[in-house]
Order: sequence, then C-alpha cells, then structure tokens
Amino acid sequence: MDGQSKQLADLLDRTAEVAQRVGRSDLVSRVELAKERVLDPRRRIVVVGPLKQGKSQFVNSLLNLDVCSVGDDETTAIPTVVQNSERPYAELVLADPGNEAVRVEVPLEELQTITPADPRAQSREVLRLEVNVPSPLLADGLVLIDTPGVGGHGNPHAAGTLGLIPSADAVLVVSDASRELTEPEVSFLRQVLGLCPSVALLVTKTDLYPHWRQIVDANLAHLAREGLDVPIIALSSLLRSHALRLSDEELNSESGFPELYTFLRENVLSRADATTRAAVSLDIRSVTEHLALAMGSELAALRDPQRAEAAVAGLQRAKAAAEELHKKTSQWQHTLSDGIADLAADIDHDLRDRLRRVTREAEETVDGGDPSSDWLELGDWLEEQIAASVGDNFVWAHDRALWLSELVAEHFAAAGAVALPDLDLGDLDDILEPVASLADLETGKTGITQKVLVGMRGSYGGVLMFGLITTFVGLSLLNPISIGAGVLLGTKAYKEDKENQVRARRSEAKIAIRRFTDDVSFQVGKESKDRLRLIQRVLRDHFTSIAEQTLRSLNDSLRAAQEAATVETTERSTRIGHLDREMKVVAELNERASALVPNGRAQ
Repeated sequence: MDGQSKQLADLLDRTAEVAQRVGRSDLVSRVELAKERVLDPRRRIVVVGPLKQGKSQFVNSLLNLDVCSVGDDETTAIPTVVQNSERPYAELVLADPGNEAVRVEVPLEELQTITPADPRAQSREVLRLEVNVPSPLLADGLVLIDTPGVGGHGNPHAAGTLGLIPSADAVLVVSDASRELTEPEVSFLRQVLGLCPSVALLVTKTDLYPHWRQIVDANLAHLAREGLDVPIIALSSLLRSHALRLSDEELNSESGFPELYTFLRENVLSRADATTRAAVSLDIRSVTEHLALAMGSELAALRDPQRAEAAVAGLQRAKAAAEELHKKTSQWQHTLSDGIADLAADIDHDLRDRLRRVTREAEETVDGGDPSSDWLELGDWLEEQIAASVGDNFVWAHDRALWLSELVAEHFAAAGAVALPDLDLGDLDDILEPVASLADLETGKTGITQKVLVGMRGSYGGVLMFGLITTFVGLSLLNPISIGAGVLLGTKAYKEDKENQVRARRSEAKIAIRRFTDDVSFQVGKESKDRLRLIQRVLRDHFTSIAEQTLRSLNDSLRAAQEAATVETTERSTRIGHLDREMKVVAELNERASALVPNGRAQ
C-alpha cells in the first residue's frame, strides 16, 4: 500500500468509526465499499489496434516476457489479460452458461499455441486467457489487456473491444510505421476518445521503416485535422528487447519505451490517483453531512430546550423535508424508468438507421457493376463501415447513459453531495461475439466450354429457322445466311445469359449484405439491451441507497430532537459534551475530505 492509499484508508476508517458509534450501519457499508476501491491498486491498460501491427510483441517487450502470441498471422484471437502474481501461471477462462466461468490451467510454455478451438476448452466458449507473472511493472497495479485485432476480413472485433474501453484507465492504440493512419483507424480513435480520456497512439516497428518520422508527422497532421488531441509515441519492440538483453540505456532510450513510461506515469497513475481522491472526498463529505444532520438537530434541542415553538417549527420543517424527499423518490424512479425506455428506443433506432445507410450504399455499389469482380474489397469496406457504425452507436449510448445518471441525480441535489454511480461496466465476460463474415459470392467466371454451349443453344434456333427458309430458294440447310443468323442469335443469347448471371449475382450479393447487417443488428441489439438493463440496475441500486440514507438521516434528526426534550438536566450536559466532540470530529473529517481535491469539490 502506497502513502496516498494508506492516508485515504485511514481517513475512511475514522469516518466509519464515527458512523458506527452513532448506529449508522448503512453509512458504514458505504465507507467500506469506498475503502475497497482505494485498496484495489489495479489500473487497466487496454492495447488495441488493427491486425498485424505488433500489439502482442509490444506487450512482450514492455514486460520483457513472452506472454502473448506473436506471428505473421492473426495470433491474438482471444483477449489476453496479463497481471502480477508471485507464482507464474496461466488459465483459460471458459463460459459455462448459468454458472460461474470455468478456469483451466495452461502450461506457460504453451501460451503461443492457444486458440478459441483449444481442446482444453471442451467445445466451450473461450472468454479470455489470464496470464499471471511476477513483474516489477505489473507489481504497481497495472493490468495489461491484449485484444484481438480490430478490422480485417471476417474479423469484426471492434464492437467487443469498445466494450472494454469505458472501464479502462488508459488505452494504447497501436499502428505500425509502414503507413499513415487510415480513415477507419482515425474513426476508431475518435470512438476510443469518447469512452476513455487517457489515450496514446503507438507507432510501432520503427526499426523496420527508416521513414517512420515522416509517418509520425503525417499522423499528427491527420489527428490535427480531425481535432483529436492524442499523443503519438514511436516505439521499437525489437530495440527494447535488445536493450534489456544488453543493459544498454542508449538503445533503450532509442526504443521509445521511456516516453511510454512517462505517459503511463503522468496520464494513468496520476489521473487515477486524482480520481480516487475525488471519489473518496465526495463519499466522506456525503457521509459526514448525514451524520451532522442528526447530531446537529439533537444538539440544538439539548442546548435550548425552552424554545418549544422553535423546536416544533424545526420538526415540522424536517417532516416536510422528509415527505418531499419521499415524493422525489417516486419522481426519480419515474425519471429512471422513462429514461431507460427512451434510451433503449433511441439506441435501437440509431443503430438501425446507421446500418440501413451502410446497406443502401453497399447495394448502390452492387448495382453499379458486377459484384463478383470486387466482392472481397466490398466485404472489407462493408465490415469497416459496420464496425464504425456500431462503435459510434456504442459511444453515443455511453454518453446518453451518463446524461441519464446526471438527470436522475438532480432529484437529490437538495440532499447534499451526491456521487454519480460507476457506469464503466466493461467486462471481459461480456465481449460481443464476432459476427460471421460476409458470405462468399460466385466469381462469375465462365469457362470456354460453357460459353460454347450457351452460344450453341442460342444459335441452334437461328440456324434451323433460316436454314429451312433458304431451302425454298434451293439452298442447303447449312449455308452462309443460316450460319450468320446462328452466329448473331448465339451472340445475343450469350450476352443475355451473361446479363442474367450478373443480375442473379447482384440479387445474391444484396441478400448476403442484408443477412450480414441483420446478424450485426441482432447481436449488437442484444448487447445493447443487456447493457441497458445492467445500467438500470446500477442506477436504481445506487440512488435507492442514497434515498434511504437521506430519509434515515432526516428520521434520525426528528427522533433525536423529540427525545432531547425529555432528557434530564444531568444527562443533558453529558450528552451535549459527547455530541460536541463527535461534531468536531465530523467537521474535521469533512474539512480533510474537502482538502483532498484542489477546490474542495469532486470533479
């Protein structure tokens, strides 16, 4: 435990002790949950990017360990989570519907061979691979997640990868130095920035491409034009590996990894520390306000018991406040219920609208020519556009969910400092399953034999018809006129057959495109509905807890004020002294909590 964590934990412990002494077990539970968050040092770093950009090699070089599969093909087919552990071991985490996930230990020397079809899975879905290794870097609480490549024919992982990003402390987007950023990569970067503020673009493989500086400059220009504020860090995993092996500081500096460490330290650890301080500050201030409400009412009644009218008026105001809060409780529940229903309808409509536009554009391309000639290119384009549409829909849904939580929180503004719930619900168990790739289409190529047969079928009628007519003028059945007619009609039949085949392929292509977008809409729609239900439960439980705590505080203040009038004189002075001491402690805790953030307010 570092110094800050110990300080925050001690502060929370003191707050819990005061709440325990006054019998507020509900507030004690809230403080204990806050302490659990403080004592959890994990910082999730998600590594994303297109296929074959060096993500896995980067993770291996960063840790100086071979923990991720590396190769020329798509090697990372399942998410790989790398975290610190005293004992090195690896586990496959398998889905078991209706039960907790099943874990199967995997020998570390076989990590490079793990695939979704691994026999150890016994036909169960592989959710992720967890690699636990002792590492000085990971010992500080970093958890690295190597994700499957985003993009590529038949490999639309973008939607599932985006699901991990809201809960990440930082995202490292990898693109190698062989080329500038593509339009889909820039679009993906924009989506990532909408879900996580700490993002860096890693330009890898600088050792292979001498012109990498020009690529970095070009990428900076692309990001500037799009208004994206993303730092670019040029890296070489190979130089990093050599530097570690040779203990060469100059080579290590040239690899670019020290700059990456600076980014992680300043933008991940420092930002996470600030966020933790702000959350703890808000929790303690909220708890102390609840405690001060009850004790303050009792203390006021004990110090001036003769002012009966004022006491009665205060009780009436408190009762009115309690009734108003109960009324608001019903209001926030209606706001949440209506907001979730509206959000579900809007998200579904937005997704369908985006997919329809992509489908129409793809069908217009199909109608413009023979789809068999560029079907693979059309498939790649379609998957990129759909991935971008799904990603934009996901980011928009996340923003709307945050807006809804703020809207519900407005009902509790009068109750003092109200913390918003944590809606970063990304979980490796809930990654969207990749959609089946676009169906294959016949090439449309016709062999010479088939061409001859089609021509002969068309020419047969012409030769026979004109040959019979010319026999009346003394010519044979086969003559120049009948043969010419046969050639003309055969050519016409061949062209018509070719046009019919193109029309059939266009129809088949449109069906394949619609089936593909329907599959995407079905899976993404299911994911959106599941996520919204989870968001509704989180918001409901969070604000129900706040409502119950506030109501209890008001009821306690009413009870304390009423009981104060019956306290004997000898007991009154003792009770006043006790409450004075507790109020001083509460005030001190509130003051220290306010000092945790720059302006005394949680951001």
